[in-house]
Amino acid sequence: MTALNPVSGLPAGERAQLTVSGVHLARGGRPVLSGVDMTVTPRSRWGVVGENGRGKSTLLHVLTGALVADSGRVRRVGTLGVAEQEMTVTDGRTVGDLVDIELADARAALASLDASASGLATGDPEAAEHYAEALDAAEVLDAWDADRRVDLALEHLGAVTDRSRPLAELSVGQRYRVRLACLLGATRDFLLLDEPTNHLDAAGLDFLTDRLRGHPGGVVLVSHDRALLSDVATTVLDLDPSRDGAPRVFGGGFAGYQEGRRAERERWEQEYEQQRAEHARLTQDLSEAQNRLVSGWRPEKGTGKHQRATRAPALVRAVHRRRDDLEAHAVTMPPPPMPFRFPELPARSGTILLRAEEVRVEGRLDRPVTLALESGTKLVVTGPNGAGKSTLLSVLTGRAEPSAGLVRTARGARVRLLEQESPSAGTRRAHDVFTAYQGRLVSEGVLREDETVSLSALGLLSSVDAGRSVRELSTGQQRRLDLALALASRPHVLLLDEPTNHLSIPLVEELTEGLGATGAAVVLATHDRQLRRDTGPWERLDLGATEPVTEATLG
Repeated sequence: MTALNPVSGLPAGERAQLTVSGVHLARGGRPVLSGVDMTVTPRSRWGVVGENGRGKSTLLHVLTGALVADSGRVRRVGTLGVAEQEMTVTDGRTVGDLVDIELADARAALASLDASASGLATGDPEAAEHYAEALDAAEVLDAWDADRRVDLALEHLGAVTDRSRPLAELSVGQRYRVRLACLLGATRDFLLLDEPTNHLDAAGLDFLTDRLRGHPGGVVLVSHDRALLSDVATTVLDLDPSRDGAPRVFGGGFAGYQEGRRAERERWEQEYEQQRAEHARLTQDLSEAQNRLVSGWRPEKGTGKHQRATRAPALVRAVHRRRDDLEAHAVTMPPPPMPFRFPELPARSGTILLRAEEVRVEGRLDRPVTLALESGTKLVVTGPNGAGKSTLLSVLTGRAEPSAGLVRTARGARVRLLEQESPSAGTRRAHDVFTAYQGRLVSEGVLREDETVSLSALGLLSSVDAGRSVRELSTGQQRRLDLALALASRPHVLLLDEPTNHLSIPLVEELTEGLGATGAAVVLATHDRQLRRDTGPWERLDLGATEPVTEATLG
């Protein structure tokens, strides 16, 4: 792998370019990146998408030079700013230290400018040339305004503004916001950001979106946040499996990616089915030829030996020819990914399935909430962190007791909660976990035998993944199993707490469509801006409101 990185402290501006050609990288014998090509130029904004484990973060490491690919070429002209999901903290380092590191070039340019200005005053013959160089560098970096830009970013991202604060005292989210603010305040040709929305509130998201859209350099953005991709990305690199195993590049922003991916999937499915149909036809032709060779070629009694002798070789040749045709038309197209199939959930017309009356949880859900859920109810729960969204869902499902108020569930109504994060992963196979859970529901009389649904029918895990232990599954695959278990109970009321966490973009879109069409009652707590947009017609329950939340205030 060839890497050419001519980097100085100064941005390259319009000359900046980040080019990746034919990059391949394997780990433990398993391909992680295969045939990646991309060219990032000033004002181009690349979104990198794909399920967990597809190599998105690995690609960023290759772009920075932290990882060397097995083959391919990376060429970079210009400066980089990188924000990974996690940041190593050195003992004693403060917020101000991190700011100084990111603004080191600006600091150096201003110091050089001051030194050369002093040289001019003393008549140094080389001072004029040094002053012109320093002034040019300071102007390119906009060095005089660098600290103000960082302070502005710290404030708008909700980061710690006290530069004396040790980084070790900050949470993971706080450290990330400080790091991101420093990058947005500095002057870099390329910004490489790994899931930058994970620790931001609504105001921070708006600020980040605005800054990325206005960034004069290039952006490479690894994200599951569909709203950010929709608002920012001009080009999308999809690392999920394709017909030929190569990554796909889609122009036209996030909308172009969605349209292109749907067309790609349709072509994939059509070609796969065509190959399977041709293979089945040739298999049938071979079987019929073999049957004729065994018995069908024998002529009627009285036919001469010569006729029998001449017919037999022809039938043998026909069998060989059809066998050759079958081998030449093997199914080479890999099977396309399984689509998610949302199961039919039960409905009870005219019945209040679940009612909450003036429920509160001391210190966790301080405003009393009253609501009633019927079949077909679609409700989005909103509010800032700490407002009690997860607590309310736990109360509705019976996992938490309210400090005040009452929750009533209709007799026989099944209520199921998909929690934010997966439980501790065990060593049992995913298929066994699913089968045992559904079997328990049947044995306890919660489900009838004819109401069960198979794991394969849902299309959430491949047969290979279903045969692995839960511990071996990726975070996204474990989340798929959680969703499968939630739907396996065929709930009348489905409660979902941040359901898009760790799920791929295609699955989230299929899930959103299923939730909107189901006859069950659905309650959704989410910060996902695109999911909120997609569920615009649903009723709203805002836990950040100042007045008690009642049925009259829903929507």
